[in-house]
Amino acid sequence: MKDIRLVATDLDGTFLKNDKSISEEDLQMLELLGQRGVIRVVATGRNFKKVQEVLPDHLPFDYVAFSSGAGIYDWNKRELVYRQNLNRETANDIIQFFVEKDMNFHLFRAVPDNFRCWYYRGKKLCEEFERYFDFHNSASELLPIKQKLTDDACQFLVIFPNEPDAFLMMKQQLESQFDDIKVVRTSSPLDTDYIWMEIFHKDVSKGNAVKFLCEQKDIHHYMTFGIGNDYNDLDLLNFTSFSYLVENGPDELKPHFRKAVSNENSAFSHSLKKYL
Repeated sequence: MKDIRLVATDLDGTFLKNDKSISEEDLQMLELLGQRGVIRVVATGRNFKKVQEVLPDHLPFDYVAFSSGAGIYDWNKRELVYRQNLNRETANDIIQFFVEKDMNFHLFRAVPDNFRCWYYRGKKLCEEFERYFDFHNSASELLPIKQKLTDDACQFLVIFPNEPDAFLMMKQQLESQFDDIKVVRTSSPLDTDYIWMEIFHKDVSKGNAVKFLCEQKDIHHYMTFGIGNDYNDLDLLNFTSFSYLVENGPDELKPHFRKAVSNENSAFSHSLKKYL
């Protein structure tokens, strides 16, 4: 592993199997990486509370970049070491943008409380929005659109039918109107035919989170390994030097990265074995 000093992996569809379990091979690889002094990083779209639902405390990672890099948690010291939120002025303007378009969306509170959110329900029924709402309603409250937010926020989540052109058009509108945001496409984790739009501060990405850790640890990006499965992993895979896309990832992304087996077949450890 002399050429690799940091390893970063996505969770869902990459490190985790479809039933959210972790293979014995991948656990053994984490232990081996630790013995060789390699920094082990989770880079996930999950908020930190959802990370804790699938990763036991004793699992041998060093850092967790959660909410696509909006926050970074030191897994060993049990402390938050980085956060980046949308400022309240931008969040209020984007709220108005989506309300005027009568979109269904969620807005998540600032890190580290971004497991809580507000919701806005448009007039047009969206089954995916309702499924997500049913799953998160205990942590959701109605967005108070008649008054301004007084605090910063982490991210927006907007759910589209599977219409990439409509998604791209709205992405272009948002990024031309707001110069301090980043709009990310994500496949639905509910395994349905919808596109999810996530909006963060422009500096938030899995790639920037890993870059931050590299700067803290004096690691050149040539010495980094990354593996993912979806569009929201692009910044990560474009930053890391040894970058892999799992077999179950989108076909259109596969030509751009090294090929890995599926998440069901221990893609994480399988891809790293060749560097041992």
